Amino acid sequence: MSIIAPEIEMVDRSTRSIRYLEHGWPSELCRWHAHEEYELHLVVETRGKAFVGDYIGDFKEGDLFMTGPNLPHNWITDQVWSEPVETRDMLVQFSHDSVEKLAEGFPEFSQVAHMLQLAQSGIQFEGFNPTFARGHLESIRDTKGAERILAFVRFLVRLNEHAEKKTLSATKLIKPQGDSKHARIGKVVDYLVENFKEEFSVAQAADMAGMTHVTFSRNFQTVTGNGFVEFVNRVRIGQACGMLYATDEQVTMIAQKAGFKNLANFNRHFLKVKGMTPSEYRDTARKDLVPNMDPAS
Repeated sequence: MSIIAPEIEMVDRSTRSIRYLEHGWPSELCRWHAHEEYELHLVVETRGKAFVGDYIGDFKEGDLFMTGPNLPHNWITDQVWSEPVETRDMLVQFSHDSVEKLAEGFPEFSQVAHMLQLAQSGIQFEGFNPTFARGHLESIRDTKGAERILAFVRFLVRLNEHAEKKTLSATKLIKPQGDSKHARIGKVVDYLVENFKEEFSVAQAADMAGMTHVTFSRNFQTVTGNGFVEFVNRVRIGQACGMLYATDEQVTMIAQKAGFKNLANFNRHFLKVKGMTPSEYRDTARKDLVPNMDPAS
């Protein structure tokens, strides 16, 4: 079991399909947690470290994120902020079932399905105008009933149109059904996640998906947002992050267990994906997510 297992948050949706929240900092709501609902999250003020699944990265005022069901997350403001902040976060939580039923009733809305699949890994909407984001969230906050649902749907449509969607974590990945392009790529993704230590070439992957090399590479890039080799390394790094979270094993051993043949190669790819060394990642996670834990322990 992970030393930093998230707190599970239960959201009451008996009288509403979406939930709007805003809070300041510090707040008891700022914690490492997960819930069944999707979450749209706008950082209104401060900057610091974003934790989404195995992802650790910087956040700043105006950054907009979406997290998928049961994907642990937290935004930790840098310690340079010594005074309380009245409103640091604006967010909306909504269920997969609600959006799925909406798509069943209105087939045109199914176009947002791929964005929700990406959100299983967490999304940052890079370059999305923060004034527009805040306006959409305020519209959701300030309306009720059907008007609130319309405001929410309008925001989802705008987000779906936004081109720069950066996926964050390798710990949650798409699992579409059927024999569509997405499903066949999803089959390869599932195999990679389950067999991340094995050598598996792009030719073998294309054969598994029933596509030519060129078609597979193009479709894989479209569906996952990464080239094949890059994605394999992201999955392996994601697995390594879990071991760095949960164990005190030496980095050399973790590199081998994650499927890397030598430590130098592991360190190079880890730095490229995470922007820090494995040791820095372990220390950062333990220091920020478990403040009372000695990073060296």
